[in-house]
Amino acid sequence: MGTTISFNRPDGKTLSGYLAEPAHPAGAPAIVVIQEWWGVNDQIRGVADRLGAAGYLALVPDLYRGKATVEAEEAHHLMTGLNFGEAASQDIRGAVQYLKTRSTKVGVTGFCMGGALTLLSVCAAPEIDAGVVWYGCPPLEYIDATKIKAPLQGHWATQDEFFPIATIDALQNKLRTAGVAFDFHRYLAHHAFANETAVGPHRIPATQYDPVWSQQAWDRTFRFFGRWLG
Repeated sequence: MGTTISFNRPDGKTLSGYLAEPAHPAGAPAIVVIQEWWGVNDQIRGVADRLGAAGYLALVPDLYRGKATVEAEEAHHLMTGLNFGEAASQDIRGAVQYLKTRSTKVGVTGFCMGGALTLLSVCAAPEIDAGVVWYGCPPLEYIDATKIKAPLQGHWATQDEFFPIATIDALQNKLRTAGVAFDFHRYLAHHAFANETAVGPHRIPATQYDPVWSQQAWDRTFRFFGRWLG
């Protein structure tokens, strides 16, 4: 199980986060995990724990400052209240810089809103060594692909109603034009297909967990991070 820690942003302000550590943390590679719009909940802490069990230091920065919800309306409110530019350049970059004090290589991964923030973060934080995006993309005009130096992997759902696959076609063109190294995969799935809580009557319409695609995407993610982070 992980612990709550505090770290500094580049501007000197302090932020808390959930840190999962591997059995042998000394010299282990590290990954920043970026929440979905729900906040830092048990599901996203579980993602960090999974990475910790696989040998990584995994840090989830608390972008909502302690708030979390299971209600879509409140999640939307929390997300729209978030300054995405500041979250990428301060909160997430601060998490990356903290991990860099402990690890040589640091990756970033995020889901839904966190996927969009992963793309913004690789533009804002040159310290990032690799990024994995899960079904989330900001408006393309906010991505300065010329600033992306880290290799990217992406996992996209062809039936995603929140992030249409046509947007991902345009994203690929933008990345290709800028010479970004990327490895994108598409799945015949709905939004949040890797979120094991997106099941049953309480799930948000248009989301659906798919254990088969989730496992395949995770296998690819671990191979990708293994290649670039060691």
